[in-house]
Amino acid sequence: MTVTRILKPAVKLSLLSVVLIVLVAVLLGAVLTWRGTERNLSLVPEMAASPVTLSTGARLYVQKYELTVAEWNTCHADGGCSLRLRTRPDQDARVTPATGLSYVDVTEYLNWINTATGGNFRLPTAAEWAEMARPVLPEEADPLFTDPSLTWASAYLTKGLPARALKPQGSFSTSPDGIADLDGSVWEWTQDCYAGASGDDDPARCPAYFVGGEHVAAMSYLIRDPARGGCAVGSPPAHLGMRLVSEDAT
Repeated sequence: MTVTRILKPAVKLSLLSVVLIVLVAVLLGAVLTWRGTERNLSLVPEMAASPVTLSTGARLYVQKYELTVAEWNTCHADGGCSLRLRTRPDQDARVTPATGLSYVDVTEYLNWINTATGGNFRLPTAAEWAEMARPVLPEEADPLFTDPSLTWASAYLTKGLPARALKPQGSFSTSPDGIADLDGSVWEWTQDCYAGASGDDDPARCPAYFVGGEHVAAMSYLIRDPARGGCAVGSPPAHLGMRLVSEDAT
C-alpha cells in the first residue's frame, strides 16, 4: 500500500512533465512559424499617400512610382526573379524604372513580393489603369500615317507628346491622386488578357495582355522589347514596366 501511494504521485508528476514539454514544443513551433512568415516591411513599395476612389466606389492603393531597377534586382538577388536588370553609368538604379519586362517576368515579381511581404499586390486591370491615368493623358490616341508622303503630318500630330527616352521617376506628371509618371515613356502591364480574334480570354491560354500608356496597346506575354511585337493604335510602346496596386492598405 505504501509503495502504491508513493508511485501514484510520481506517475502524475511524470505525466505533467510530458504535457509541459509538449506545450513548450507547440509554442516554440508557433513562434518559429510566425517569424518565418513575418512581413519584411522594407520591401513594401512606396504607395501614393491616399487610395484612388474608382467610379465603382472601390478604393485602390496604387504604387506612387513605377517599379525601379533596384527594387527589381532585389527580387533577382533573392532568387525570385530570373532576369537581372542593368543600368547605364549615368543612371541611378534606385530611381530608374525597371523596363524590358515581359508578362512572365512580372508574374515572377508578383509571386515574390507577395511571399516576401505577406501582401496582396497585383497588377491593375486595364479599366483601373485608364481611370487613374485619365487626368494626365491626352484625350485621344496619337495617330500615325504609314504613307511616306505624310511623314510631315505624323511628326506634326505627335509633336508635344511625352519624350520616349527612359527618364528617372518623377520626370513626368503627377495625377490628382498623387500617382507619378502615368503619362511617361513606360507602358505598364495590366492583368487583362487581349484575346484578339479568338475571343478566348482564359488566363491559362492568354497570348497577350493590355498595357497602359499614352494610348491603348496589347503585347505578347513573352515580349520584353515592345518594338518587336504588339498591337497598338499609334506609335508602339517605348518601354515595358510595371506598377503595383492593392485593395489593402500597406
